Amino acid sequence: MKLSIECEREADNRWLAEVPELPGVLVYGSSADEAMAKAEVLALRVLAERIETGESRPEPISISIADAA
Repeated sequence: MKLSIECEREADNRWLAEVPELPGVLVYGSSADEAMAKAEVLALRVLAERIETGESRPEPISISIADAA
């Protein structure tokens, strides 16, 4: 499974990071690094929940980070 973290600065100067492959994994941070870290943590939690509930099977994960805009 390949996941990507996309990050961009909002008009109010907060950073927004999301993992497009996992709907709902969308977080804000005060810096790009903080937003991307929060997105990665949330993505891993979502994947763990899916495995625990039997919704998904375990599989290798690759996470990439797109350049912040």
